[in-house]
Order: sequence, then structure tokens, then C-alpha cells
Amino acid sequence: MFRLEIFIFGLLAVAIPYFSSNLFAGANGVTFWDPEIALDRQIPVIGWMIVPYMALYLYYPAVLIFNQPDDRSRLEMIAGVQMLSALTIFCLFFFVFFPAEIDMRSDIPQSILEGNGWKSTLFATIHATDQPFNAWPSLHIVHSYFLGRVVTRWVLQAWPTSNIAKVFVGVIWIEYILLCISILTTKQHYLFDLATGLILAIFAWRFILPIMEQIANLTDDQLDLNYGSGK
Repeated sequence: MFRLEIFIFGLLAVAIPYFSSNLFAGANGVTFWDPEIALDRQIPVIGWMIVPYMALYLYYPAVLIFNQPDDRSRLEMIAGVQMLSALTIFCLFFFVFFPAEIDMRSDIPQSILEGNGWKSTLFATIHATDQPFNAWPSLHIVHSYFLGRVVTRWVLQAWPTSNIAKVFVGVIWIEYILLCISILTTKQHYLFDLATGLILAIFAWRFILPIMEQIANLTDDQLDLNYGSGK
């Protein structure tokens, strides 16, 4: 029940606001300031990197899966989801009031976009569901970094001596590096979007980490022992 409540909150506070602002910006078609630089056009298109780009959407269920069924972990989840929604709203302010169109989709070769292959299918899915706006700070970068840090924390807390857990964490961060590159090589974002997304993500994690540590250090007497028990 707790995971379902978090899922519903995520839809209401993260997903719906994002796509609503994206549709709004796309309908207006206005660019307040264009962050594009010459290097953005020089970065090559790499078709297969649409996979690490879309792998962002694996981070969200991973958070639900690896959150442990105890009161401290649930409280950390609540704090984390609140931060994630706050980050989304913060970015939406710039998406709505300082919109920027990412007009680089024309740089993608038709050989990648056309046909019935998996790459063309994934690109078509992104282009159909995500208008080329909501540029900076890149929520792709902000969300994946924040969620990656949260999952890393919980996995290493639950299995501190497991080599499999360490390999899994390594995979998370290899994917994150590929994701950072992929937003450029799929022509979904500018370098400025990447830079501002990284700055915001690192700041947010440093802000929330002491709160999570404080939660982890709560004594049993300080916890509501009936939390999540349905009593």
C-alpha cells in the first residue's frame, strides 16, 4: 500500500506537472533564450544511445523496489519523494517562464528515424510523447542522479558486503554516465542543459543527505512504531 501511495504521489507531483508544462511550452512555441552553442551541433548523433537515454524510466521503479520495508526507509522515501517533487517544480518554473526549444532533431539522420527497427521505434516514441522543450535544467539529469544516489544508498545499506550489490551499483553509475552523454548524442538536450542539471542535482543531494542521515539515526523511541502497520 505504501509503494502504491508513493507511485500515485509521483504521478500527481512529478509526471503530470512535467508533461503538462511540456505540452504548454510546445503549444506556445516560444523561446525566451536559446542556450545553444556551436559545439552542440558538432556532437555526433549516436543512435544506440537512445537506450541509456530511455533507461531513466528504470530508475523510478528501482526506488520502489529497493526501499526497505521498515519505518526508517519509509521516512527516507517520503523525504526523497518530496525533494524530487520540489526539484521538478523548480525546473518547471524555468520551463514555463524561460522556455527554450531544442531544435536539433533535424540533425538526426533519416536512416535512424525511418524504418521498423528498434532505434527508430524508440526515437519515434520519444518524439511523439515529449515536445522539444523543457530544456534546462535537464530533468533527465536531475532525476537520474538523485534517484541513482537514493538507490545506491539503500542497496549498500541492505547488502553492505555483497559483491553483487557493488556490481549493481557500478551498473547504475555506468548507466548514469551514458545517460549524461545520451541527452547530447540523441539531440534531446544542449550542453547547457546538462551542466545546469548536474549542478542542481548535486546541490539537491547534498541538501537532502543530512536529512536522510538524521532519519537513519532515529532511535526506536523516536519512531512511530505503528508507522505503516495499518494500526
